[in-house]
Parts: sequence; structure tokens; C-alpha cells
Amino acid sequence: MTEAQPKTILVVDDEPGMRDFLEVMLTRKGYDVSTAPDGRAALTFLGEKPFDLLLCDIRLGDISGLEVLRRAKSLSPSPVVIMISAYSSTETAVAAMNEGAYDYIPKPFDNDELKQTIENALVHRTLEREKEKLDQQLAETLHFGRLVGNSSAMAKLYALIRQAAPTRTSLLITGESGTGKELIARAVHEQSPRKDQPFVVIHCGGIPETLMESELFGHVKGAFTGATHDKKGLFEAGEGGTVFLDEVGELSVAIQVKLLRVIQERSFKPVGGTRDIHVDIRLVSATNKNLEKEVIAGRFREDLFYRLNVIELRVPPLRERKEDLRLLAQHFLEKYSREMGKSINKLSSYAIDLLQRYDFPGNIRELENMIERSVALSTTNIILPDSLTLSSYKKSQLEEEERSWEQLVQIPEEGVDLDSVLADVERVCLEKAMERAGQVKHKAAKLLGISMDSFRYRYDKHHGGEDGR
Repeated sequence: MTEAQPKTILVVDDEPGMRDFLEVMLTRKGYDVSTAPDGRAALTFLGEKPFDLLLCDIRLGDISGLEVLRRAKSLSPSPVVIMISAYSSTETAVAAMNEGAYDYIPKPFDNDELKQTIENALVHRTLEREKEKLDQQLAETLHFGRLVGNSSAMAKLYALIRQAAPTRTSLLITGESGTGKELIARAVHEQSPRKDQPFVVIHCGGIPETLMESELFGHVKGAFTGATHDKKGLFEAGEGGTVFLDEVGELSVAIQVKLLRVIQERSFKPVGGTRDIHVDIRLVSATNKNLEKEVIAGRFREDLFYRLNVIELRVPPLRERKEDLRLLAQHFLEKYSREMGKSINKLSSYAIDLLQRYDFPGNIRELENMIERSVALSTTNIILPDSLTLSSYKKSQLEEEERSWEQLVQIPEEGVDLDSVLADVERVCLEKAMERAGQVKHKAAKLLGISMDSFRYRYDKHHGGEDGR
């Protein structure tokens, strides 16, 4: 095992005796020490290599210690900074701390106190770096480019994107409407070597068939009535980059034939043209249709299907990734609160519960629209269930569930034993949670939103202390 590298310290002081003293004292403590006689030399040192700690005098003559501090804190990674001065004042101390100094020590100082302050500052820096690293790792698990989610389904999708993105292989993104297929395509592009080149989106279902060939491949002047000049097509516009064919299942069979030629030969002729145009593009397609069924029905060419579907990226519907719902809802809440200049920062627990019980037939697009509307109409800083607009069918279904609970709890004239009723409800909830969790207690406790100790106590109360996981 290799020994840890010594911490590096830059000492900046215009007094030669103080510089030499600090260099000797800190070197004996095992630090790797460099010294600078003034601010200009200090900035040169800081520009040449990173330091763990900067020990800097306030008064340096040419460039003030505060300016060195500001420049040091602008670096990445930046050193932790301790300021020292024989001309200490409250104003300079406050100024130094406001600029990001870890501490301010007046001269003359106690040697042991200085050593301890330096040691504490380096520990502080290490902890800060570890926190930044953990925050970055957490951000990467919650966000992948513009994608949001840390469910197991999304983690698998992120991993597949990372594997597929560096290649030039054609990809087919499948999923229901509103699942974010275009965001997946953009993530592929942004993770690829083509990220600095064009990303061209073609909405295959939104272009009339009579215009599709001209839009895709361009046309030459005089190719048809109204063609008054040469026009570059979308494939040519995507040269060197990624072309995204959204809802590729909507293409006519005639256009499918021409698309197949582009994939096979990487070339095409503009409408009315005689010269082949060669292109270097990466094709990413998306569909909410089952293209295999479309092939069987004769509406989609089998050879084109296999050319497009070299690697399939299936985007799960929101109902299959409910773990991400709270995160997505909060993401949209912050987005639209910021855009509308509001300070709405939270969804109530009841609102989250309502969303968790909803299937979202419109997927993420429906959730986003729902949150946007709620933010626009809300008059408080929290989103309540009444602000959420569900589809009429699902809303009536949830209301029916609530009514069923009301019907379940009946109070006869002679009254009821409330403790007994609540005990029965608790027992049923525990058993249902265990069933849903595959008889794994810690998972059942999570489903019920209670601690493991609380679950174990309640479960043992109803089942006589039976053993379980």
C-alpha cells in the first residue's frame, strides 16, 4: 500500500524571517511547503499547481492578501485559506471571512494554535471534497442529462445509454406516449462523440406525406411547382450529428423504402436531383407502436425494422417507475415555480399520496402538465390535493375507493369498540403489506411508511411474535 501524499501548503508573506520560520515549522509537521514573497509570486504558484492550503498575510505590498484570497477561491479545486496579519482589525477579519477564508489569525500567534488551526482546516477541506463528491454521485443517480429518476428501471436504461451512445449503431426507442422518448434520444446524442454536432428532430407524424420526401431529402430548383430555389433537407442538415426520427411508425411505405437506402448507402438524391449526397449521420428512431405487429400487418417494412432496431431502448411508463414520482413532481414544481416567479416549494403528503394512487395514462407529460397547472392556480406555497387535476375516470375511481372505506366503517346505534375496529384495520394493512412485499418485513414496513421497530411491534402484537424476515 502506497503512503498518502503529504498535504501541500503555500505560505505567502513579505517578511523573509516569517516565511522561513513557517516553512521550517510546517515542513517538520510533514507538510509539503512552498513559499512566496508577494502576491504576484503567489498567483504564479497557484496557477502552476493545486494547493491544499494557502497561508497568506493580508499586507503584501504589490497585490493585497485579500486579492490573492479571491483569486485562490476562484480556482477549481480551490485551497482552504487561512489569513494572518500583524495589522488585524474587525473590518479586515470580516472582509476575509466574507471572501471565503477559513480563519483569520492575528500576529503574533501561538505556534501550537496555528498548527491546530491548519490541521482543522485541512480536515475541513477533506470533508468538503468528500461531500462534493457524494453530492455529484447523488446528482448523477437522480439526473442523467435532462432525465430525472433513480428507480432500478431508469438505472438500467442509463447504463444501456452509456454503452450504446459512443457507437454509431442505429437505436430504436420504444415506449408509450409521454414517457420522454425525445429526452432519451437527446441523452444518447449528448453522451456520444457527436455531441458538438447537430441534433435534428423529425416528427414523422407531423409532416404531410406530400411534403415528407422534400423535408427529409431536400429538393432542387424546379423539382415541382413552387420549388423556386434549392432546399437542403433535414438529413443533410444533420451532417456529422444525430437525426432523430420521432414516431417512425407513421412513415408511409414509399418513404420507408427511401429511408432504407439512406441507412444502407449513407446517401440520397434530393427531389428532382441527379447527384447523390453522402451524409455521415447517426439514426435514432422512436415509436409508441408495436413495430413487429406493424410488420406482420404489412404497414412497416421488415428489412427497415431490423435496420432501425439494432439496439432497443425501452422507456418504462410512469406507472412502472412510481419510485421516481415524488422526484419528478418536485422537479417540475421547482421548474414552474421558478418560471412563474412563485415560491411554491412543496407538495403536501396527501397530494403525493393521490399521485401515487394514479396510473398516469399520459405518463410524464401528464404529470408535468398537472404540476404546471397546479403552480399556476395555487395561492399558497404548498400544492394540495385539490390543486391536482386527474382524468375524470381515474378521479371517479379514487372517489369510489374513498366511498368504499366510508361504507366499510359503519357505526350502529349501540356503538362500536373503536380500539377493536382500529386493531382489525391495522391487522389487515399489515397482512396486505406483507403480501405485497413477498413476506419480507423490512419491505412491508417501507410500504406502510413506518420504522422496522414499529412494524415488528405491531406485527408481533397480532401474530404472537412469529419469526419473519
